[in-house]
Amino acid sequence: MKKTRLVLILLSVIVVLFFSKNVIARMAVSGGVKAVTGLGLRMRNLGVGVFRSAVDVKGLTLFNPAGFKDKVMADVPEIYVDYNLLAFLKGKVHLEEIRLDLKEFTVIRNEQGRLNLDSLKTVQKGKEQKAARDKREARAPQIQVDLLDLKVGKVIYKDYSTGGPPRVTEFNVNLHERHENIQNPYALGSLIVSRALFKTTVAKLANFDIRALEVQVTDALKHYGGSLQESMAGTTKVVGKEAVGTAQKALDGAAETFDTLKKTLPFGK
Repeated sequence: MKKTRLVLILLSVIVVLFFSKNVIARMAVSGGVKAVTGLGLRMRNLGVGVFRSAVDVKGLTLFNPAGFKDKVMADVPEIYVDYNLLAFLKGKVHLEEIRLDLKEFTVIRNEQGRLNLDSLKTVQKGKEQKAARDKREARAPQIQVDLLDLKVGKVIYKDYSTGGPPRVTEFNVNLHERHENIQNPYALGSLIVSRALFKTTVAKLANFDIRALEVQVTDALKHYGGSLQESMAGTTKVVGKEAVGTAQKALDGAAETFDTLKKTLPFGK
């Protein structure tokens, strides 16, 4: 009887850990993307490793905000994330590797002259000019990305502001870069957007201040003795000091789910 109960307890622990990983992974991915972009998204499929702390997202679509005829801003066929589960359980976001395949990124100026890029949180953050850092920003960062493997296929610019059919310009970027040691969620978003637009003339066509994004990355680099040239070289070290509140909420939700699962299993009674 004791052996049977021990086996049941062990199985219950495995079940709880497995489902906890799924909850943490799904909430962390969706919460993380929303924290950086502020936009709605859809994932076709999300696979979580059974014996590895890895998440493989297939078919992620990032939607434009209201007021744009085109619904999709970004088509991302795959995002692979290898995360540190122990760090997550301790309330820290430590991603050992991110592989992001951005197949198509669409920049749109609508009929009212509004640019969809301006709706991105990372762009809004890049435009803020703060004279001093507050005490919360001086604390240790709560995100760590050891390696970002970034691919960008095509960038499309559509201008509806002149009336009639949009003026469309396409750029085959075909970019593939690796960036290291990212410790700021907004610097991460700024890095992705600025690198996607780097080989295009979208900034000029759309009158978009891409420099604001580059400055955000530069500021993070300078704080730790880096330089902007490093970020343009293809292998980058980007650091910063922003907390990821949304990721923390995801962790809190996962903890509640974990407690609920425990109550339904033998060792939780």
